[in-house]
Amino acid sequence: MSLASLQMPLGVPGYQYETAAQMAEALAQRVADALRQALGERGRALLLVSGGRSPVALFERLAREPLSWKQVLVSLVDERWVAPSHPDSNEALVRRHLLQGAAAEACFVSLYQPAASHSQAADLAEARLAGLPPADVLLLGMGDDGHSASLFPGSPNLAEALREDCPRRLLPLRAPSAPVERLSLTLPPLRAARLALLAIQGQPKLATLARALQPGPAEALPIRALLRPPLQIHWCP
Repeated sequence: MSLASLQMPLGVPGYQYETAAQMAEALAQRVADALRQALGERGRALLLVSGGRSPVALFERLAREPLSWKQVLVSLVDERWVAPSHPDSNEALVRRHLLQGAAAEACFVSLYQPAASHSQAADLAEARLAGLPPADVLLLGMGDDGHSASLFPGSPNLAEALREDCPRRLLPLRAPSAPVERLSLTLPPLRAARLALLAIQGQPKLATLARALQPGPAEALPIRALLRPPLQIHWCP
C-alpha cells in the first residue's frame, strides 16, 4: 500500500517520501515558510506541535531555520498531566529538541498546570489559552488506533471534544491503555489552523489512515474528524 493508492478527501493533498529524513526536511521547510508568511502578514505566528518520538527530527531541523523566533508562539496540541521535569512530558521534549539555539527565543505556552485535580488542571490550561489566535501551523501525528492529539477512542470526554461546536479549547482526557491523565485541544481549535500537517510513518499507520478514510464515526477513529482542508498528509515508509 502507498499513500498515492488511497482515495483522499477533496482538497486534502498527500505527500510521500522515501525516508524519514526527507520528510523531516520537507516539513521543516513547509512549516518555516508558513511561519514567515504569518510573521509578514500579522507580525506574529502561532505554532502548535505534537509530542512523541516521531517529530524529534523535524523539531531539530526546524530549530535551525532562520526565523524571527521572538515573534513566534509555540504550544502543544496535547500534554500529559505531568510536570515538565517528568520524562513523559511533551513540554520537556519540545524544549529539548525544538526550543534550542535561535529558536529558544520563541515564547512557549505551557499546557501543564499544577492543580488539585485533573479537571482543575484543564480549567487552568484553558484559561492560559484564552486570547490566543488561530494556529498558523498545526503539526499532528496519529497513533495506530487512529488517535491524534490526545483524542483517544474510548476516552472519557471524547464525544464532547469532537463536537464541532465544543465551547472549550481544551479538555481533560485519558488514553484508555495508559494510566497518565492528559490535556488535549478539542476539535474547534484543531480545525481552525491555517495550515495543518499530519505526519505519519510506516505501513501500520498508513493502514489506519486507509480505514479512517472510509465512512464511519469519528469516535471510533478520531483522526476522521480532521481529514479535511486545510490538512495535508505526509507519509514515509
